[in-house]
Amino acid sequence: MAFRKAVKGTALIGGGAIATVFGLSQFSQYRNKHGALVQVQAAEVVPVKNHLPTREQQILALQTSSEFDVIVIGGGATGCGCALDAATRGLKTALLERYDFSSGTSSRSTKLIHGGVRYLQKAIMKLDFEQYRMVKEALEERAHLLQSAPHLSAPLPIMLPIYKWWQLPYYWIGIKLYDLVAGSHCLKSSYVLTKARALELFPMLRKDELVGAIVYYDGQHNDARMNLAIALTAARYGAATANYTEVRRLLKTTDPASGKLRVCGVRCRDVLTGKEFDVRAKCVINATGPFTDSVRKMDDEEVPNICQPSAGVHIVMPGYYSPDNMGLLDPATSDGRVIFFLPWEKMTIAGTTDSPTDVTSHPIPTEEDINFILSEVRNYLGADVEVRRGDVLAAWSGIRPLVTDPNSKDTQSISRSHVVTVSDSGLVTIAGGKWTTYRAMARDTIDAAIQEHNLKAGSSKTMGLQLEGAQDWSPTLYIRLVQDYGLESEVAQHLASTYGDKAFEVAKIAQVTGKRWPIVGKRLVSEFPYIEAEVVYGVKEYARTAVDIISRRTRLAFLNVQAAEEALPRVVDIMGKELNWSDQKKKEELETAKKFLYYEMGYKVKTDQLTDSSEISLMPSDIERYKKRFHMFDKDKKGFITILDVQRVLESISVQMAENTLHEILNEVDLNKNGQVELNEFLQLMSAIQKGHVSGSRLAVLMKSAEENLRRRAAIPVDRSGGGV
Repeated sequence: MAFRKAVKGTALIGGGAIATVFGLSQFSQYRNKHGALVQVQAAEVVPVKNHLPTREQQILALQTSSEFDVIVIGGGATGCGCALDAATRGLKTALLERYDFSSGTSSRSTKLIHGGVRYLQKAIMKLDFEQYRMVKEALEERAHLLQSAPHLSAPLPIMLPIYKWWQLPYYWIGIKLYDLVAGSHCLKSSYVLTKARALELFPMLRKDELVGAIVYYDGQHNDARMNLAIALTAARYGAATANYTEVRRLLKTTDPASGKLRVCGVRCRDVLTGKEFDVRAKCVINATGPFTDSVRKMDDEEVPNICQPSAGVHIVMPGYYSPDNMGLLDPATSDGRVIFFLPWEKMTIAGTTDSPTDVTSHPIPTEEDINFILSEVRNYLGADVEVRRGDVLAAWSGIRPLVTDPNSKDTQSISRSHVVTVSDSGLVTIAGGKWTTYRAMARDTIDAAIQEHNLKAGSSKTMGLQLEGAQDWSPTLYIRLVQDYGLESEVAQHLASTYGDKAFEVAKIAQVTGKRWPIVGKRLVSEFPYIEAEVVYGVKEYARTAVDIISRRTRLAFLNVQAAEEALPRVVDIMGKELNWSDQKKKEELETAKKFLYYEMGYKVKTDQLTDSSEISLMPSDIERYKKRFHMFDKDKKGFITILDVQRVLESISVQMAENTLHEILNEVDLNKNGQVELNEFLQLMSAIQKGHVSGSRLAVLMKSAEENLRRRAAIPVDRSGGGV
């Protein structure tokens, strides 16, 4: 009864605010109709290339073209969006990326396509029309993004748990305003849940003092694949797109009319071959995210910085931490930040933090940020759910490029929207903004470029334009993959949701398994649906390093770093055949990829949790029990065990295991990397497991199983049980 009264009271409290925002919403309703007209325009644009040019062909086009209309520097979401917008307007376009497409911030997001609930709150509380306009635009772009790549994105319900009665009307008003501002672009209407219903949908929630919950909808996507889809679509529309092509400096010429120096191209280097060459253009666009100022200083060394980089850390935990189709929002953390807790790719993603940082190409997640996120997660999950540090399967840091607007009177204030500037020499810079609004940012940038450089092109044609793989995709496409090619259902669903209608091209090159079922599709690792054929196809999608495959063509590194490390040797072998790598090159790729996993994807924190100085805090009875287990393997009382010791015990119970697998298992615990596991290392491992700092240790599982099975002679389970970092 009290619950119903609170909801009724909320309607009265929120009436005035809703009426105000409704009036503001009418201001931009005409844009919806305009968007529908542009959709018709987009449908009339026909890609000029049915087959993707190879990277070598793209490099040749850059080297041999006399002049482009537009050169875009930066292969993130915004840069690729600019290239696509320009190419679809008929402009001769080049896109240059120093590393791989989406290798920076665009692949390290929260994976949400959203308008920004917290920004709407600020807009209402401060009567800030600029913030309101930004949210309104983001919600319109959210709808576009979900329609342009439905295979890569989908609506996601997000629960906001309520633990105080007064919060119910407060948050209900805010969420309803969010729906109202979205207008016809509202994905689904938000709703209120009773305590019982909230716990039914999200059983992991903390029950104590729970009043109820509010559920609203935003979008979710596979960010790196979405970024790549934009780049590939731009390539199909004729843009010369090249990753691993670094801009060394800007080219300038004297304008005969004004006598001023004007940017007329770039000097760039093919990172893979080392060859340098000039690419000329009427307009150069700087869309480099956190590296905005470094390109601006190529134009003018004296120009003040406008980018204020902020680091956001995310962690990935096992899927059982959240329901399959319900996210969670913590609107006010202990330090005032917002934390999302979301299902993603059958795992659970949690983040993000927000702290000042230096600009770097290789941001590293810190233990402090990881523990902060875990602490906030614990506040919302029930006491029966133990949130363990060892369950962190991957962690990463992304640099958000917040900017100050140099055109604003208050140049110190950070702009939450995007900023387009044009320098005296004609360099066009797009900075700030958010993933969701990449298309609008690109539209505004190309509009500015056309105006500044008198380019001959019409209005933007990207509203309603479908991205790579979306044309013939349907929710049931995966069934055809199962029926026509004999793929596992899980693998088929993954291919359909990753490649859209291009999934058939991947299925065609999938290897025969030699099993009754599945007929084709050899997995890279057993517990994930990624198959070897994706490595081959990834090379066609311009992947040139092992890191490209494990982190962006597949998302293995973002889901489980130990699984990614296990897949690496096979990934390198397949890429080696496709790209004619030497044995030395293969070795270098393997080491580089392992370094990437170790530092940038959170693998380092695993060894930080289990080091030579780790404290052993075990009861005396536990120590004796674990010593006895250890000595079952160390029959000679050497004080350490080796692969030979483990093989001997396994043979005694008729279990066979590959030597390289045993080497991997021991290496996980071998702290001093001397090829053996000492008693002290084993006790440190068991202590860390008891404290929850380490989970999924295959050696611990194997040794415990061996102890139990020596009597029964039963098989020992050796599958990796998660592999927390």
